[in-house]
Amino acid sequence: MNQSFLILVILAFISVYLPAQQCTGNLGENIFEAGDFGSGQATVLTPDPGIAPGFSYQPNPPPDDGFYTITNDMGAWTAIFPAWDAFQDNSSDPDGYMMVVNAAFSPGKFYEQQVDDLCENTLYQFSADVRNILLPGTNGLTPNVSFSIDGITQFTSGSIAENRRWNNYGFTFTTSPGQTSVTLALSNNAPGGFGNDLAIDNISFRACGPLARIAGAEMLSICEDGGPATLTADIDGDQYDDPQMQWQQSFDEGITWQDLPGEMGPSFLHTERASGFYYYRYLLANGPVNLTNSKCRVVSNVKTIYVVPKRYEIIDTICDGLVFEVGEEEYRISGVSVDTLSSSLGCDSIVTLRLTVVPDPGVTGNFTVVDPSCSYLTDGSVELISITGGAGPFLYTFDSIPSGAGSTATGLGEGTYPYRIEDRFRCVDEGEFILTTPNPFTIELGENRVLNLGENILLNDGTNDAVASYRYIPAGLVDCTSGCDGERFLPAESGTLFLLATSPRGCEARDSLRYVVVKTRKVFPPNAFSPNGDGINDQFTLFADVPNVTAINSLRIFDRWGGQVFDGENLEPNLAAAGWDGRVDGEPASSGVYYYTASVLFLDGLVLPYSGSFTLLR
Repeated sequence: MNQSFLILVILAFISVYLPAQQCTGNLGENIFEAGDFGSGQATVLTPDPGIAPGFSYQPNPPPDDGFYTITNDMGAWTAIFPAWDAFQDNSSDPDGYMMVVNAAFSPGKFYEQQVDDLCENTLYQFSADVRNILLPGTNGLTPNVSFSIDGITQFTSGSIAENRRWNNYGFTFTTSPGQTSVTLALSNNAPGGFGNDLAIDNISFRACGPLARIAGAEMLSICEDGGPATLTADIDGDQYDDPQMQWQQSFDEGITWQDLPGEMGPSFLHTERASGFYYYRYLLANGPVNLTNSKCRVVSNVKTIYVVPKRYEIIDTICDGLVFEVGEEEYRISGVSVDTLSSSLGCDSIVTLRLTVVPDPGVTGNFTVVDPSCSYLTDGSVELISITGGAGPFLYTFDSIPSGAGSTATGLGEGTYPYRIEDRFRCVDEGEFILTTPNPFTIELGENRVLNLGENILLNDGTNDAVASYRYIPAGLVDCTSGCDGERFLPAESGTLFLLATSPRGCEARDSLRYVVVKTRKVFPPNAFSPNGDGINDQFTLFADVPNVTAINSLRIFDRWGGQVFDGENLEPNLAAAGWDGRVDGEPASSGVYYYTASVLFLDGLVLPYSGSFTLLR
C-alpha cells in the first residue's frame, strides 16, 4: 500500500472518531443567525424551513418516522408517544424553538446549510446541542450524530444516552487556500425503529481565533470628576500572523454595536465624564480584509465602564413607620436632606433626598378562601377579590410567589400560605391563610386474621365520618354497598379483602384486611345410639360444625353381613330426624355393630369420604 495513502486513511479515521475539537480562543458572531430556530408563541412553526434534505416537515406534531418539527414545547405529545420526554428548547426563552427529529428507518441527513463568503486559511467551529428524546430506562435505539463538511464526516458524537440532558458536540476545521464556501450537515448514523429520536438546538458556526480579552475585571468604575480610563487588548495566541482590531461601543447595553472611528490600536482611552454605564469590545481578525468580513473575525469580551455620578437626587415617598437610609443616616419624616458620601473608589457623591412620608392607609386585601374538599386533595384556592386602602400599583405575593391583583391561587392542599400586599409607598398588609379540611376521612377494617374454615369475620369500618357507600374488592365477597358496619364476612379461602369507602362529601378512604383460613374439618360421627323412643339419641347421623360443613351428600349404613339398612342423600348436618332410626323394613333392627360410609361437602367446596362403625343399643 502507498505510504502517503495510508497516512491519509489514518488521518481521516482520527478526524472522525477522536473527541470533538473545540475552539480554545475566542469565537466570532454566529454565522447561522437562525441556528437557535428563533422563538414564537405558536407551539409549532407552521412554514417548512426546508433545512432537512432527508426528512419531511410535519406541522401537525408529533412527527412520524422520517419527519421533523420545529416546536417550543413537547408537553402535549407524551399521550401519543409515552416513551418520549417532555421538555423545552435549550435556552431561557420559554417560547424558544428547537428541532425535533423522528428518525427515519435508514440513516441520513437531517440538517444541511451552505455557507458562503468565508475567508480562506481561517479556523472555524461548527457545533450543536443534541438531546436524546427517549425517557431514561426506555432502552430504545440511541442517536449517533455525525458532523460533515462538503459530504466528508469530520466528527461523530457516538451513542447519545437517555439521560434527559442536552449535550454539546462540535469540531474545528480550517478552510483551505481559495476555499470561501462550505456545506455543513448533520446526519443520524443509527437506523430508525424504536428510539433513535433526537432534538437539536443552538446550531453554531463561528470563526475561531486567539484568546481575545480586555485586560482587568469585567467592570471598571471611575469617578465623574476623575481622570480617563484606558482599555487594553490582551491577545493570547499565535493563530494570526497579521492581527488587526477594531474597537466598538454599544449604546443599548450590548444588543447592537458600532465601530469607533480610528480606534484600531491595542488600547482605547475612555474620556467621557458624564455619569452612567459604557460598554466596549473589540473585533479581531487576521489581516485588514478579514476584519471587514463578519464571517472571518472574532469578538472580545465586553468591558463595562461605570462613571460614578457626583450628584444624586432621590425623590421618594414611604409609608409612616418605615425608614429611608442614605449611607449611615436614617430618615423617617418628610423633608429635604443633603448628604455627602464617599465610595470605595474615593469618589465623593452629594446626595439630595426629597422624602415624603404618608400615613398608613390600612391596606387590606379582601379574599375568598376555599378549603380542600378532602384531606388528600389539592382543590383548595385563595382568590384576591379586591384591595382597599393604599395607593396602586400594588405588589401582591402569595406563598412567596408574585401574583397579579385579582388573581386566584389554585391547586392548594392543607397547609399554611403566607401573603403580602404592598402599595406604591410600601404600606403593607400581610398575614397567612391556614387551609384545613374536616377530620381526614379514614377507614379501618381491623387487624389481619387467622380463622378456621366456617368462622366469619365481623366487619367494622372503624371510620371517623359517615359513610355514603361501600365497595368491597374483589366483587362478590361481601354483598353490601351501604350501612355495612357490623356486616359479617364468611371466607372459604385465604385472601385479602379491600374496602373503598366514600363519605357524603365525596372523599374516599381505603383499607385492606388479610385473612388466612385454616382448613380444619369438623365432622363428629357417633360411636353408638339407642333408638328406644326416649327422645335421646334415637337416630344415627353425622354431626358437624356448621357452616364448616355445608351438607352430607350421602349416608349409607350396613349390617355386619354387608346388607344395606339405610340410604340417605343430601342430608342436613346435625338433623337427627334425617338419619337412621334403627329400623329395617319397619321393624326394629337387632342390637350390635353396624357400619357406615358417608360423603361430606365442606364450605370451601371440598367433598371428603368418611366411614366407620357404631353400636346399636337396645
